[in-house]
Amino acid sequence: MARRRGYAAGGTQWRLRFAAILLLAGLLGGVWGWWHLRHWTPDRGAYPVQGVEVGTIEGAVDWPAIKAVGADFAYLDASASAFARDPAFVKNLEDARAAGLQVGAVHLYDPCQPAERQAANFVTVIPRDARMLPPAVDLDRLADDCPVKVSDAKVESELMTFLNQIETHTGKAVMLKVSRRFEARYHVAMAIDRNLWVSGERFEPEYTARPWTLWTANTYFVTDAAEEPLRWVVVEK
Repeated sequence: MARRRGYAAGGTQWRLRFAAILLLAGLLGGVWGWWHLRHWTPDRGAYPVQGVEVGTIEGAVDWPAIKAVGADFAYLDASASAFARDPAFVKNLEDARAAGLQVGAVHLYDPCQPAERQAANFVTVIPRDARMLPPAVDLDRLADDCPVKVSDAKVESELMTFLNQIETHTGKAVMLKVSRRFEARYHVAMAIDRNLWVSGERFEPEYTARPWTLWTANTYFVTDAAEEPLRWVVVEK
């Protein structure tokens, strides 16, 4: 009986050691995966043109350094809803251009606010400049939380009004930066004929019914060029 108890104890210890080894391997694998993601960008051979999206969440950025790590262009968060504006937009625009990057502007669309007010906010911030990349409209917020009910049909009609007004100002067709949840609710990819900008960590998203033009491939890209992780963006193949 003593020998059996010793064998059982030994077997238990072996299983505990094996479980500890598996746990350690899993932790090391997770750490390596997280480190890899924070330093990963898509293969340049597959995606020759790459860039960043930058706003206040990234803090101060070193634009020559961003250019040095491989960015060809930058989309700058410029305005949001009917009143909000990024105070760093003008400086980022000037500094990014000085570093040799092409620059575009992003507006965060708010389905709770009238299109005319949002367009007025956008055109106040964004210069009428032929050198600018096509403007991008970030579509993520749903109308479910609006203080006054907004129907899905109203969301689409107001969005079209907004697009028409800022396209008149910029002279360029808008890029629709559509989140997965916004597309699932409103299906704008097929309803509105504009180039698409999608998001998905590391793997190409497939939540739109037609091909995309821009892809945010990594929102955790770490570099000394910025205080916080950058949103890394690539152009279609």
